[in-house]
Amino acid sequence: MTVEAGLSGEGATRRRVTLPARPEPIRVVVEETAVIVVDMQNAYASPGGYLDLAGFDIGGAARVVEQTAKVLAVARQAGMAVVYFQNGWDPAYREAGGPGSPNFHKSNALKTMRARPELQGKLLARGGWDYELVEALKPQPGDIELHKTRYSGFFHSQLDSLLRARGIRNIVLLGIATNVCVESTLRDGFFLEYFGIMLEDATHQAGPEFLQKASVYNVETFFGWVSTVADFCGAFGQIGES
Repeated sequence: MTVEAGLSGEGATRRRVTLPARPEPIRVVVEETAVIVVDMQNAYASPGGYLDLAGFDIGGAARVVEQTAKVLAVARQAGMAVVYFQNGWDPAYREAGGPGSPNFHKSNALKTMRARPELQGKLLARGGWDYELVEALKPQPGDIELHKTRYSGFFHSQLDSLLRARGIRNIVLLGIATNVCVESTLRDGFFLEYFGIMLEDATHQAGPEFLQKASVYNVETFFGWVSTVADFCGAFGQIGES
């Protein structure tokens, strides 16, 4: 069985694609689909960035950068919306919340800076190298760039209004970290009636490998669909060539 993802009325400009996915293929309208690049920043993907300094293994990040570049090339050729997220806070960290915020206690970036005062002001602060997107994935004209202060891209951001204004119902997610920001954004999208698709080989977890498998299981079982870069490029690449 193939899921029909919120298809709208007929029209000459409505292009439909069936994307191989688990637990079943999903059929989407290209014009109603956006690719969301989650936190592909130096903090999460570069040596010397926050995750690296905090002791997390970023060995898989280079592969995610390469895979993301493939997806973006196909998405842009097909005329799909591309959204970039950057996670972080103002240089004074007011947006991060104080001791009365769970984020203050659970954010590993904030905890790392408290344990290592010499890093204060360097991790995930807007305007700094750590916050910037990796050089290989710089946005292009027409791409949407959004800032977020918590894991989910829907939290206190313009994402929902921007997507709805464009008639977008389907979101394809990739980036870092699978088990934190990627999954949180997809989950919140589910509750807002978006069809969420995660490209499992264009994501990377923060922590042990079993966390990646757990997130994949959660998405394909409860919150959305799971596909691959090859299947995405195969399905949407035909659109760009037509």
